[in-house]
Amino acid sequence: MFSLLFGSLLLTACHRSDDIQWRLTDVTGHMPDLDFHLVDDQGKAVTGQDYRGKVVLLYFGYTHCPDVCPLTLAQLHVVMQRLGPLADGARILFVSVDPARDTPDIMHAYVNAFDPRAVGLSGTPREIEALSKRYRSAFTREPDKGDGQYEVSHSSAIYVFDRDGKARLLATPANPQDDLVHDLHLMLSLGNRS
Repeated sequence: MFSLLFGSLLLTACHRSDDIQWRLTDVTGHMPDLDFHLVDDQGKAVTGQDYRGKVVLLYFGYTHCPDVCPLTLAQLHVVMQRLGPLADGARILFVSVDPARDTPDIMHAYVNAFDPRAVGLSGTPREIEALSKRYRSAFTREPDKGDGQYEVSHSSAIYVFDRDGKARLLATPANPQDDLVHDLHLMLSLGNRS
């Protein structure tokens, strides 16, 4: 009887995260781990390894974006607020697809206007293109309007990585905010490792 009860407790304690009913698109095993070599908004070289231990929300955008980027970052700020203290276990990584204009200082001011857990990342055009391809994201620089102003068309997905840097979920603008809050709450509640 004791061994049956002990075995039952062990099974309960070893709750597998792949048994969870996610609301967002589950990309576990279909996307590569969080891996990059970029520069953060403090001008410091960082890698994907630097964010191990945190749930990461990776988003590609740029600071001159007229609509999608500020709306997405504002939404992510509200998500973080709704998560309460659990949000301290997460980081929003905003990767610039416009490294020519998005200097570390500009990125720092931009992301911190939205959320203190947001980090701006940039790199060389080649590094950004390679990272974009790694996660099947896309961006295209539109023609210059003649005054140095241009827009960059880009994908709007949010990639969610667990604390081990494993790609787990994909959110799109079509997903309700409640679904992102729900899934992040579950992932952040799984303990040190999901």
